[in-house]
Amino acid sequence: MKFFEKRPMIMILIGILGISLSGIFVKYSTAPSGVTAAWRLLWTVLFLTPAVFSSAPTRRELFTLPKKNLFLSLLSGLFLAIHFVLWFESLSLTTVAASTAIVCTEVIWVSLGFLFLGGKLSLRAILAIAITLLGSVLIVWGDFGDASQFLGDILSLLAAIAVAVYTLIGRTVRKTTGTTVYTYVVYAACAGVLLLYTLARGTGLFAYGMSAPIVGLLLSVFSTLLGHSIFSWCLKYFSPAFVSASKLCEPVVAAIFAAFLFGELPTPLLLYGGALILGGVFYYSRLEMREGK
Repeated sequence: MKFFEKRPMIMILIGILGISLSGIFVKYSTAPSGVTAAWRLLWTVLFLTPAVFSSAPTRRELFTLPKKNLFLSLLSGLFLAIHFVLWFESLSLTTVAASTAIVCTEVIWVSLGFLFLGGKLSLRAILAIAITLLGSVLIVWGDFGDASQFLGDILSLLAAIAVAVYTLIGRTVRKTTGTTVYTYVVYAACAGVLLLYTLARGTGLFAYGMSAPIVGLLLSVFSTLLGHSIFSWCLKYFSPAFVSASKLCEPVVAAIFAAFLFGELPTPLLLYGGALILGGVFYYSRLEMREGK
């Protein structure tokens, strides 16, 4: 790791590549969204289990987790499962560029959640939110004539709201719970919900061949472990504002991959809407950092 500690920018690039491949991998799955999502979380929990139980302090914290935090973590896992099902389904209906750009509005829905809970927003923050929502409207409007893509855009928007709720709950629990324990409980709960969801729909985990397990493994390794986990590691070497801004490269890189692999060329409205979304989210993220939130 010393090589990467001296060159942390390489890890940023790996992280961007990892999260940008999420939509691409999902597109290759022939299984329903719930099955693919279940495999992603099952692999992730499998990889995390040795790390959690090999540490005595982590085991102790896990087994003594207060009931309130346990309940909130399970609830957080539920909303994360909803996010995965909605977003994966969105990717089967609309383009990678549109779905990824819209789901990146998560931070905006988090801010509106704070406002709903009694918080306050500055005029600049409201402007950033308005710009971002306008970008989403442009993308949805551009796909209005295509029922499938329109539904995909709406599902991606709902996925962004679901993951925003997951984030809001997480910020509350993380005040008194370690990252490793919280993440493990949430991922385990999410995997359990997705398993129940697939069983309720009568779809078995192995009913679609090896497509779902392989895609789930790729998502777990690249998008979770080599994606989001790397960005957490990079916070030691870069400012939160820079790390957050780096994540906004995801829709752009994902769109480039999709254009070459699936021939998904973005329309003018998608380009304009995507630019507004990324600009609004980036502007809002900078405002949050300046205000120390």
